[in-house]
Amino acid sequence: MTRWQPLPPTLPREARQLVEHLRALKGRTGLSLAGLARRTAYSKSSWQRYLSGDRLLPRAAAQALGRLAGGDQGRLLALWELADQAWPQGAADPAAEAVPEPAGPVGCPGPVELPVGQRRWRTAAVAASVLAAVLAAGLLWALPRRAGGTVAARPGGALSRAGRSTRSSRDPCP
Repeated sequence: MTRWQPLPPTLPREARQLVEHLRALKGRTGLSLAGLARRTAYSKSSWQRYLSGDRLLPRAAAQALGRLAGGDQGRLLALWELADQAWPQGAADPAAEAVPEPAGPVGCPGPVELPVGQRRWRTAAVAASVLAAVLAAGLLWALPRRAGGTVAARPGGALSRAGRSTRSSRDPCP
């Protein structure tokens, strides 16, 4: 169980309620801050700032934590809206928090988890690319080989394009 520092006394009541609710949700997940960072698109240091009351978290981060904890999304978003209006520094800057911070040393970004919708699109795009490559390889393999502009005979008397045997009808061999 994480031991939290007391929230800043200047934090408005609405913001305090949100942070306390977020702390309870985080505790329900059983994840550390590093584990939470691996399962969401936000770094460990960002979660530390959000759960210590130093910074209002983006709405998407609140939703991600709510999904992980299985919490009531309606209540969580209502608390977020109230805290957003009362937060001393103003609303969270979505542009500043949209790109997760690197999880590893500087210059060596760690794995970044994408939101579920983006993971599905990425998986579908990879699957479509693999399927297209397999189909192209199959077509190239199945096309008859040409030698000097004519259809080459295949071993074993395979049929040519015209549907005729490549063996001569006068050939005595079966």
